[in-house]
Amino acid sequence: MEVVVKCVHCKAQDFTKKGFRKTEHRGNIQKYYCNSCKKYFTNNEGFYRMRNSESAITKASDLYFSNLSSRKLRDYYKRHSEAIISHVSVLDWCRRFTLKVQKYIDTLQPQLSGEFYADETFIDCQHRKDRFWVAVDWQTRFIPSIHYSLEGNSQEARDFFSKIKQKSKPKFIQTDSAPFYVNAFKRTFYTNSGARDEQPKHIINNTYRTGKHNVRIETVFMKIKDRVIDFRGLKALWSAPILLAGIVVQHNFIQEHTTTQKHPNELAKVSPNLEVNRWLSLIRTSVFYF
Repeated sequence: MEVVVKCVHCKAQDFTKKGFRKTEHRGNIQKYYCNSCKKYFTNNEGFYRMRNSESAITKASDLYFSNLSSRKLRDYYKRHSEAIISHVSVLDWCRRFTLKVQKYIDTLQPQLSGEFYADETFIDCQHRKDRFWVAVDWQTRFIPSIHYSLEGNSQEARDFFSKIKQKSKPKFIQTDSAPFYVNAFKRTFYTNSGARDEQPKHIINNTYRTGKHNVRIETVFMKIKDRVIDFRGLKALWSAPILLAGIVVQHNFIQEHTTTQKHPNELAKVSPNLEVNRWLSLIRTSVFYF
């Protein structure tokens, strides 16, 4: 990835190299002098003013969203690194960089099959049972849309379907038989114009009648819920949607799918040329993109 240098003060690219800034954990960082605004700066590559190295931060994010708790990560760094990192720092990094990366990901248009499986699951947060809604495109295993809510009703289901509609026109969406899905689907996708066979189809799987579970979405929820159980529940309402979004980023871009042996983003043809440290590539891309 080509590094673009621009002034953090005025965004100009007219600069002169002016020595290095020595840091304890990040080595020597190149300093620049902006010929436009006459100020010194170091280039923002996604880790501007961070004290710890890019490697330490991205490794912590990868391990945390993979299944290692923030306190276990703190102990890991204490045993294997000279850096002393608190579990609060780990959480701060995960939330901070998930927000950065998510802003970039929201601009992408994945190429999806349109065969969507959607459902919601309960998430423990502050002794409540909140709802986390997920849609999976089955051919690519890419998760294009998520939604976090305090309740499960027709309006929340409609908000969820609207997010799916923004990303792609589905061929069909399969859900369970929860009553709020039917009304929300009709109000989101059905119109009086155009042929009905050109509009998305709503497939309802009533487990009590068919005896078949929606395993294609349950396998995704199993991964998410296992991670939330390791969190021992989510502690704050403002933080919960961010951490869950980070788990989805991990699923879409960081970890290979065990069945396809490929990353879902590669099958969906978005950001296909990420480097080995995929969190690092996403963070730097998100900075340069904006």
